[in-house]
Amino acid sequence: MEYTTLNNGIKMPMAGIGTFLLTPDEAEAAVVHALENGYRLIDTANAYVNEKAVGRAMKKSGVARKDIFLETKIWPSFYEQEDAVEKTLQRLDTDYIDLLLIHQPAGNYVAGYRLMEKAYKEGKVKAIGLSNFTKEQVQEILDICEVKPAVLQTEVHPYSQEKELKEFLDKAEIRIQAWYPLGHGDTALLKDALLMELGEKYKKSTAQIILRWHIQDGNIVIPGSKNPEHIKDNVDLFDFSLTDEEMQKIKELDRHARYYTSTPELLAKYVKMVPPVDEQK
Repeated sequence: MEYTTLNNGIKMPMAGIGTFLLTPDEAEAAVVHALENGYRLIDTANAYVNEKAVGRAMKKSGVARKDIFLETKIWPSFYEQEDAVEKTLQRLDTDYIDLLLIHQPAGNYVAGYRLMEKAYKEGKVKAIGLSNFTKEQVQEILDICEVKPAVLQTEVHPYSQEKELKEFLDKAEIRIQAWYPLGHGDTALLKDALLMELGEKYKKSTAQIILRWHIQDGNIVIPGSKNPEHIKDNVDLFDFSLTDEEMQKIKELDRHARYYTSTPELLAKYVKMVPPVDEQK
């Protein structure tokens, strides 16, 4: 495993498993399998309604809590609830969270950020950050924060490389984390001729080539899967490296093509959505 150091000195694995769209049973099984196969970064969220399952999986795995980097996200409808972080800790059945993010730039996200800062100062959270924020929204937080965000989780993949955003984040000492690192399973990306050619050269899948590109480009990745073979393959990334020339060729694949587009209407809808967190298994 390769690690990066966040702006507050905390070390974070460069590759982990995401649990978006996994049921509690699927998330529990996937996280146990991931930890058995060398993963140490686990990503979940209030909105995924599988935090309890992730907590169970960490204990079931037998891996020491101190060796697991646990990441979760607060949902907009909870930003103004003073006990939002405490309830998240209870669901995960843990004393602390390694990285806590604001999930969406919706509603009173400044209040949500203040909750995270308080939790950080109390030692309940080791690092805090943002998810799905634009460059301008990140700057808004930088202008008012007492604790600097360490990570921005956003959509990044070879067809949408976010070069300008990454340059801004580098200057602000904020690490970028890619969700949809494989382009949401888009067959066009996974069957891209260049990536398939590199897969043949290195005897790796196209997905592994994409994930290796991410890591060498400085992107933390959290591909999601419930398939044991895919989970195993998605962390088998550290026995080869792409050349500078190959990295440049992949850089030229950028189409600025996103699969997720935020709108004011969508953000307003998020504020009204209340994930059934108390009903999860």
